[in-house]
Amino acid sequence: MIQQTTPAGSRSAFVALVGKPNVGKSSLLNRLVGEKVAIVTQKPQTTRTRITGVLTKGETQLVFIDTPGLLKAKDALGRYMVKQVNDSVADVDLAVLVTEPGPELSKADGELIESFKRLRLPAIAVVNKIDTLEEKEKLLPKMAALGSAYDFRHIIPISALTGEGVDTLLEVLLDSAQEGVHFFPDDALTDQPERVLCAEMIREQILLHMREEIPHGVAVVVEEMKDRPLERCKDNVPMVDISAMIYCERDGHKGMLIGKGGQMLKAIATAARQSMEDFLGVKVNLQCRVKTKEAWKNNEQQLRNFGFR
Repeated sequence: MIQQTTPAGSRSAFVALVGKPNVGKSSLLNRLVGEKVAIVTQKPQTTRTRITGVLTKGETQLVFIDTPGLLKAKDALGRYMVKQVNDSVADVDLAVLVTEPGPELSKADGELIESFKRLRLPAIAVVNKIDTLEEKEKLLPKMAALGSAYDFRHIIPISALTGEGVDTLLEVLLDSAQEGVHFFPDDALTDQPERVLCAEMIREQILLHMREEIPHGVAVVVEEMKDRPLERCKDNVPMVDISAMIYCERDGHKGMLIGKGGQMLKAIATAARQSMEDFLGVKVNLQCRVKTKEAWKNNEQQLRNFGFR
């Protein structure tokens, strides 16, 4: 539940990070917050839900909404993801349109700009991935196209990977905050429960380890997450026992996820466990299982069961 606090002279803003898939929205969120609160891969549709990141600087609190990339919905999961984008844009004080270098606006860029116009929404445009350009002059056509398409408050070139330009963006965002309460404790980084973050860490490793057709048909649910009694921990080092179920759409995919002799599942779980230990600051005993749930992406009840609400 959102917790409102009211420091003297407090200011706040809700900021939506929007754009087409794979432009670096989650990388930018992690860079702005200073911690990894959203999983990142090179594959599109990595983000499926609205993920909230929180940054408090003195009297000012920024609440970032990282949205799924805007895509054409092909099933119930796709419709859910599109709704997350549309709802996020409607609910915020400011939008940040994240794009990448190139001479023209994408179709998704155009659709989002049209929604800005309908809502008369204050917006900033960000051209990400400038680290990929040897000649920065190549940014000019995209910046000109953005300037012609909408009255953006600022158009800022950045690299979420290297951090170039992000401090400039952050200053602009902090200046955009208005007088108001802080909606989260000042030390909060995200509104995502630890169970959800751990499930996402497993899904991240599936995205990184598996072929294209499998990861987007996978959902992960952490079924149990329990602190192990200290007397049962080796050398009294704190440990958390985590049990997770990986759901896939086809039995063939289940076999590939497990791999020969269980080697693929072991590799995924080992990498995910390391991420969890870094995040939680304790040792983790992670147990992963795989189960087939056919056509779950087009089943509204199943989506709710998997936490897509």
